[in-house]
Amino acid sequence: MNFNRAVIKVGSALVSPDAKGCSGMYLLAIARFITECQQAGKEIILVSSGSVAAGRQLIQHGANVPSIPTKQAMASVGQMQMMANWQRFFDQPCSQLLITHADLKNRERYINIKNTLRILLANHVIPIVNENDTVATDELKVGDNDNLAALVALVSEADCLFILSDIDGVYDQDPRDNPDAVLIPEISEITDEIYAMAGTTNNPIATGGMKTKIQAAEKAVENGIETYILNGRNSEIFDALLKGENPGTRFKANQTATKARKHWLKHTLKSHGSVSLDNGAANAVINKGASLLPSGIVEVSGNFAAGESINIIDSKTAAIIAKGISQYSQRDLLRIKGCKSNQITNILGCCPSKVVIHRDDMVIL
Repeated sequence: MNFNRAVIKVGSALVSPDAKGCSGMYLLAIARFITECQQAGKEIILVSSGSVAAGRQLIQHGANVPSIPTKQAMASVGQMQMMANWQRFFDQPCSQLLITHADLKNRERYINIKNTLRILLANHVIPIVNENDTVATDELKVGDNDNLAALVALVSEADCLFILSDIDGVYDQDPRDNPDAVLIPEISEITDEIYAMAGTTNNPIATGGMKTKIQAAEKAVENGIETYILNGRNSEIFDALLKGENPGTRFKANQTATKARKHWLKHTLKSHGSVSLDNGAANAVINKGASLLPSGIVEVSGNFAAGESINIIDSKTAAIIAKGISQYSQRDLLRIKGCKSNQITNILGCCPSKVVIHRDDMVIL
């Protein structure tokens, strides 16, 4: 298993196979795989569909396709069922993160999600992410948890994404209509031809199909995250994965996730301000792989919000030595610059982060 941190997306067809509440039929094998990955030193984040399907039988509805308010009510009651169902398969605690597309587009919320995931993983808690269907509208919904999983892989800085569904992978033809369809074991480039192979889903409780899975794979591999589409109903695939084999379709990333992220930080993000550091802080950033603490900051300039990119300047040479995503706005940094991290709460009334820029959110220039 050539990854350090993976996101595993589990579809509704696995959580609630008959859309009549939660089931352990397929989840036990998935949970065992997660546990074995953790025992091998890997970090795992779950993105689980199924809250609407799990609550479907508990909310009255007359239509074949329930209204959005009815689906939101189903999700509200089903989310409790789904989380309890997952927790029973693990000896360690699980956590619940409900997010929307708007949360991921908002810079400050994006940073908050990143920080929460980082702390949960450091404390050996399994994060279980789902779209917040109880408040999402058509305008805010990611639309499917395949694409949500890809976005979670990006924000969590994962290097692998496993999309588990009820199909073995990508075929050259629709296997439901063509018994001679051949599974494609590896895809090195996602082209229009690959998308043309994607059919629609026949599962009434699923929101995505093969198309959304390929969309998710494209988002992931562009950012250096290797992606697999696998049949989560077949427990043997997990034994194969543990042996380093590919039992489904693998989408090959052209570069490592770390390299892709550093390139994004360096070349794509526009800096909205800067901070100047004293000699000790500049040396720690350049030579010791340290995060940036408020105590080393001597000057703040620009007009930036939390979650925006800023330049890091060595005050002695006036040279830009690094660039990164600030956990604090320019206004708050002016108040805490030069202070110890344990003084932040007294000054600001809260402490969103003990560091100004985490090392993972920084690139040395």
